[in-house]
Amino acid sequence: MSHDTSSLKARAQGLLEHAGIAINGNRPTDITVHDERTYARVFAHGSLGLGESYMDGWWDCPDLPGFMARVLTSHLDESLRTLDTVVAHLKARLTNMQRGDHAWDVGRRHYDLGNDLFEAMLGRRLVYSCGYWANAWNLDDAQEAKLDLICRKLQLRPGQRILDIGCGWGEALKYAAERYGTRGVGITISKEQADYARELCRGLPIEIRLQDYHALDESFDAILSVGMFEHVGGKNYRPWFEVARRCVRPDGLVLLHCIGSNGAPTRPDPWIDRYIFPNSVIPTMPQVASALESLFVVEDWHNFGPDYDRTLVAWQVNFDAAWPQLSARYDERFRRMFHYYLGCSAGIFRSRRDQLWQVLLSPRGVPGGMRVPR
Repeated sequence: MSHDTSSLKARAQGLLEHAGIAINGNRPTDITVHDERTYARVFAHGSLGLGESYMDGWWDCPDLPGFMARVLTSHLDESLRTLDTVVAHLKARLTNMQRGDHAWDVGRRHYDLGNDLFEAMLGRRLVYSCGYWANAWNLDDAQEAKLDLICRKLQLRPGQRILDIGCGWGEALKYAAERYGTRGVGITISKEQADYARELCRGLPIEIRLQDYHALDESFDAILSVGMFEHVGGKNYRPWFEVARRCVRPDGLVLLHCIGSNGAPTRPDPWIDRYIFPNSVIPTMPQVASALESLFVVEDWHNFGPDYDRTLVAWQVNFDAAWPQLSARYDERFRRMFHYYLGCSAGIFRSRRDQLWQVLLSPRGVPGGMRVPR
């Protein structure tokens, strides 16, 4: 081992000790380093280097969610602010990466990966967002509970026409139609999702469109958007709420279900941006609040972020179990990339660094107020 590598390893050990993590230790949250080049790569490229070196098999950890929760709780990531982070931060601040053709990037690069992958990972329903675990003991029940919670919060009734902005594979619209008797329109920027959703909702009063939300201008009794707002971008939050306000009836309700950050705005993670969700940004509470100002009354702001930890761990278990079948289509580097993405994302919610919000809105305020379901 060279002197430079030795000093970088010592520096890494010193930082990790603050988080209760050892190099080549025997606890589940300890890391095993297979390639000494890991240290230089991580110090040079921060989270991007950490993720890429994991993808390349340079290090391993039995408990990635626990590892990442320790790293974030100890604020070790703040010691790894690198040029990659600065570039991603500046790109998010200075450019509008979620308008025009860029708006379709995440559909092409992530959601169009293949329905076989998501069918294996997500469980009985293709719902790619946080489950609601208050009274659930497994993933399928948690996802059904989340869909029902959304329908109850929106006070859905038979015959109502609802809009799902970023409808995914159509599961929420299907659930609302079958259980609450609604008609629906769903829009998505993923061709794979649109094709699947049309088949899933066949025979139901549901229309699935491959469409950018900015083009919407029609009336709905209720609007929901689940796990899509993270792709909107800070420069487009106000236009998003303006579209929702334009399209919801004066006595209707809007439910926004999205990840939220405690940290500074517009600071995307370089690894996530490159490999998982291009151009995605996690909103902060002040950003959301200012964007909806004078457009909506906030009837309820519900945070159940820890439930995303359990959801992501369940997805990771499903993904790993399905790998023997998936390996015919995806290579080993992809396996490590996706395993890392799910595990570390669980750790982010376990650390309480990110949250999961359901924000319920009305255009004018519900007369007499609401008793919002939990």
